[in-house]
Amino acid sequence: MTHVFIAPHPDDVALSCGGLIASLRELGQAVTIVTVFSGGAEAHPDVTDHQRTALGFGNKTMWPLTEAFDRGNLLPEHPEEVVPAWQADPARLAATQERANTQARQFWQRAAWTRSANVTNLATAERPIADDVPVQGTLVRTDVSGANVATMRRLEDERYAWFMEVSLVDLGLPDAIHRGYEGDDQLLGGPRDDDLAPIDLLRREILRLEPQRVYAPLGIGGHVDHVLCREAALAIAEDPRSWVMPAQSLAGRLSFYEDFPYAWWDDFHGQSDLPAALQDLPDGLTLAARYADISDVLDRKAAGVAVYASQVPSLFHSEQGMHDDIAGHARRVALAGGVGTGSAERYWSLERS
Repeated sequence: MTHVFIAPHPDDVALSCGGLIASLRELGQAVTIVTVFSGGAEAHPDVTDHQRTALGFGNKTMWPLTEAFDRGNLLPEHPEEVVPAWQADPARLAATQERANTQARQFWQRAAWTRSANVTNLATAERPIADDVPVQGTLVRTDVSGANVATMRRLEDERYAWFMEVSLVDLGLPDAIHRGYEGDDQLLGGPRDDDLAPIDLLRREILRLEPQRVYAPLGIGGHVDHVLCREAALAIAEDPRSWVMPAQSLAGRLSFYEDFPYAWWDDFHGQSDLPAALQDLPDGLTLAARYADISDVLDRKAAGVAVYASQVPSLFHSEQGMHDDIAGHARRVALAGGVGTGSAERYWSLERS
């Protein structure tokens, strides 16, 4: 199955759905994150199809999942414990290289072309470094010294995709603060009349990815970008069925996730706390609470959130505070859903009554 998670910003899906994503990947199911409002002041929403192709939007959905990532931006999961491959014991390194060569031959045996494995950072004629080969890794290095917030968050999004082994589509639309919203009163006060949800863009991306399940934010907390993503998902769900594949109805395949940490801060409990837009659904559609038991992957979810290091201090004050809030909220949701003594995430599934 293919699962598509709509993220208003980098980190939103990690915060709200990281446990389910970790569980899905353990089951071998495909996951793609579509990050919508990730752009800075230079971003422009009116990008044509030709420009999107030329600029490479969406190229990270192609397999292998990390093919287009700049490996120089990726950090080890345990930097104090991991020894770089080129500092490893020569005998163990040679054994690892031999095993990698065998696995590479097995992998490419049905392909029209092949590539040898290279477990070091030393290039040879037989085993070039992936980032030095066209289409096998970006040749563009990102200078993060003095990088703005938008750039850093997009790099963290790539690191998270690498960490969770998922695909990433970065739409690059400008964040609300770059669309004229100022202060919490405006950011959390609902979209302006002239600020429209990116319905057509999201519809095109979702249909292109042909997902079996789509997850969108509930919009808890009222952040304008979250609300616009929810509005777009609802609009797409109401599309009539089309004879042109794969444009089938999203009703029955669309779920809404509870925006964390807003759901934690606002003491969101359940059906009665749902946003007004989801209290009055079209005839024939209902919302049903579904619970994902994330007890076994709670630590991995927290580790994924920690990848967004630029956001942790402002959201939780400290990494320990982040762990405490994630565990506390997951425990509260598990109790509400009767998920034993463990931890859970709750999703609101749009279903036909």
